[in-house]
Amino acid sequence: MIGLFLGDTDFSDIVLSKVKKLKKKYFIIDFSKNNKFKKDKNSFRISIGKFGTIINIIKQKKCKKVLFAGKISKPNFSSLRLDLKGIYYMPSVIRAAKIGDAAIIKSIIKILNNEGIKVISSIFFNPELSLRRGNYSKFKPNKLDIISIKKGKAYFNKTKSLDHVQAIVVKDGKILAKEGREGTKKMLSELKKNSDGILIKLPKKKQDLRMDLPTVGLQTFKDIKKYGLRGVVLQSKKNIFLDKIKCIKFANKNKIFINIIWKKYSYSQVSLLEIN
Repeated sequence: MIGLFLGDTDFSDIVLSKVKKLKKKYFIIDFSKNNKFKKDKNSFRISIGKFGTIINIIKQKKCKKVLFAGKISKPNFSSLRLDLKGIYYMPSVIRAAKIGDAAIIKSIIKILNNEGIKVISSIFFNPELSLRRGNYSKFKPNKLDIISIKKGKAYFNKTKSLDHVQAIVVKDGKILAKEGREGTKKMLSELKKNSDGILIKLPKKKQDLRMDLPTVGLQTFKDIKKYGLRGVVLQSKKNIFLDKIKCIKFANKNKIFINIIWKKYSYSQVSLLEIN
């Protein structure tokens, strides 16, 4: 039995579809805005503040593992209805919220661990959604792009694990934009058109990746084209890549490179491997 904590975006639908295909026993805690899983007989709609109810369902189902998929919006804490465990645990979540979304994730994982429930990777059943090292379009980064990739790697290596930044745009080794709490799309919308930079989405040092992997999809590539970016960089096996075939086709048509790096390599090695 697996517990699925599902929010909005297509990713949650993809995870649910795969779990059904594998004929796994499951139940859903529906955290989507509009109760998108209400037609599923195994779905429960529960306020995020009712930790006691959620934990009781998990234990009644004899479930030891859960995963999170899809966008789960930050609640309005002042209007949340709490049960007894919610009253006990919510102060730690509120304190975490003041730090950032990554801190909220970490606090929720800690709460579940305290209750004997393990949180597994959101792509546990969908490893095919995470690309491995390589270049996935006809176009490759040039020498100036490699300098920008190196700058991006250095930035994420020194960024704290609880920082909200998960994407940056770099051009000629200079950072043009950093992602805010509003997400990648908002960051890109603030760029000048034809910015000629690179979108770099890498995990931060010591970041917990079970619930918060850097993600791209077809809309990301449409935004890359709109603002004149040259390509996108992700880390091997630490990404969620949605609509892979459509994205690669779109990238080839619009001369966008898709570079998946292996962080273990130095960038002098990557440059030789990727642009030759």
